[in-house]
Amino acid sequence: DGWRHLRFMLLFSPRWLFLAPGIFLSLLGIILGGALSVQNLVVGGINLNVGTLMLACMAVVVGFQLIAFAFFTKVFAIAEGLLPDDPKFSRVFKFFNLEKGILLGLAVLLVGIILSVRAVWIWKQAGFGELSPEENLRRLIPAATLIVLGVQTVFSSFFMSALGLKTRTRKPPEAA
Repeated sequence: DGWRHLRFMLLFSPRWLFLAPGIFLSLLGIILGGALSVQNLVVGGINLNVGTLMLACMAVVVGFQLIAFAFFTKVFAIAEGLLPDDPKFSRVFKFFNLEKGILLGLAVLLVGIILSVRAVWIWKQAGFGELSPEENLRRLIPAATLIVLGVQTVFSSFFMSALGLKTRTRKPPEAA
């Protein structure tokens, strides 16, 4: 019975189930990943290096996905009448439409591709030979992360747009 009650509360609160943890993970990953993409960090005698950079970038991707789930859940719940319309959310939903999401996603994807091309160019300068694994990973991990985020943003925008479609029985938040 306790699990059913907790499940009910979590499903009707996408802000606390998805959004808050997603923002926390994304910010932690961005801060840590940004610092580690430049150099190692020593925190309390512990050396954080490219392994931690990989985990930080993973946190950004997981955090992004949780934030997207928060938006998907909110749109679905409002459209199905499970949650009341939220004027603040409707304003955000009007601002971030399909086209803006696609453009943002493509811009992030492009930055990731540019960073990947730069990494290949650096490898070419070394005669396609041996590179410092640590330096190479500092270039490749953020590039791959941005490519993943760009693709997720584009397709999440399409999914959000599909969730926002009105029918006779569905009333999602007002979109632009």
